[in-house]
Amino acid sequence: MGGIMLSTTTRSGSARIFFLIFLAAIIEGFDLQAAGVAAPKLVPVFGLTPAQMGLFFSSATFGLIFGAIVGGIISDRYGRRLGLCVSLFVFGVFSLATAGVGSVEGLIAMRFMTGVGLGGALPNLVAIAAEATTPDRRGRAVSIMYAGVPLGGAVASLVAMAGLHDDWRTIFIAGGVMPMVLVVPLFLLLPQLKIEKTQKTAKEGAWRQVLSADTALRSVLLWSGFFFSILVLYLLLNWLPTLLVTRGLDRSQAGIIQLIFNVAGAAGSLLGGWLLDGERKVMNGAICFGLLAAALVLLGIAPASFLVNAVAGGLVGVSIMAAQALLYGIAPQCYLADVRGTGVGLAVAVGRAGSVVGPLMAGGLVAAGRSPSEVLMAIVPIALIGGVATVMLLARLRGLPQDKPMPAAASMVKP
Repeated sequence: MGGIMLSTTTRSGSARIFFLIFLAAIIEGFDLQAAGVAAPKLVPVFGLTPAQMGLFFSSATFGLIFGAIVGGIISDRYGRRLGLCVSLFVFGVFSLATAGVGSVEGLIAMRFMTGVGLGGALPNLVAIAAEATTPDRRGRAVSIMYAGVPLGGAVASLVAMAGLHDDWRTIFIAGGVMPMVLVVPLFLLLPQLKIEKTQKTAKEGAWRQVLSADTALRSVLLWSGFFFSILVLYLLLNWLPTLLVTRGLDRSQAGIIQLIFNVAGAAGSLLGGWLLDGERKVMNGAICFGLLAAALVLLGIAPASFLVNAVAGGLVGVSIMAAQALLYGIAPQCYLADVRGTGVGLAVAVGRAGSVVGPLMAGGLVAAGRSPSEVLMAIVPIALIGGVATVMLLARLRGLPQDKPMPAAASMVKP
């Protein structure tokens, strides 16, 4: 397969690459959760109505969709390092700008631009992780990187629980300073990570390659897996605390369960990578989504008990993030290296559409008078649809040749 990376690395260089992108993923996860953490403080300051709150949350999601596509294109044209650094700088600048706005319109606009940067970072992070190791270890490599996202979300949750954001601006200032500080070592310490285009891609363009006869079905299955699994994930991220409070738990208990969900998710990400690199990939994928469906059923039928809901919430966190890591690990294997950024970026963008639909679906069900159990049980078949698409994709990828890693980078990720 074409598109060999033009940089070489040493063993220490590989460790440096993974350390830096793991830090970037933690910051990404922190910024993704920043709006939710700040929301209770924003409502009285700006007098936000429920409709305006919805716009505030969804503006970042729409930015993510746009940013994922643009970030992937930059990644393939100008290199992974530049694509990642530009994305981090963009969401850092606009997160800081969010702290200085004085109107609802400004708040929504700044959050949209923050989302553009957040969306652009992810396809670059996935491509770097996948290309810095051997094909048989790519699942674990991507999952190690992706574990940083729920860990960053857990840090944001801890900030909220500890009351360290009495001024709503604090969370956005922190979310802006961290990526901008990281840009400097990323640019100085990462190799250029630029991909040499094949003659076919140079002639026809990346989009045609991603949607060609050879890859179209793989792309559709990948999009389906992302869309339905992210729909479930973002429904839970946005609505789980509210559903638990409605069930009869108090807010502090719901907050603890949300923290458990995030921390368990980091472990689930590592599990997903291990499952993907196993010998029975198709079976492992089926097991992963089967566990997700079972965990959702357990959470759906759980009584108003903190212990039972905490256990069920942890199991859902492990399984949904294992499914996400599985998909992020699969995505770079679907495309040649010289169109990988574009392909992964487009898949992330389609998946983010699910992050819009999920919370809206939950809101519609709650408005219709559905109980927390009914809302949770309603997403079980959706998770299974995503699982079927993922298992079908894994079956199609069996035996597909993979391109080579950057030299010596494979030594970073142990079997």
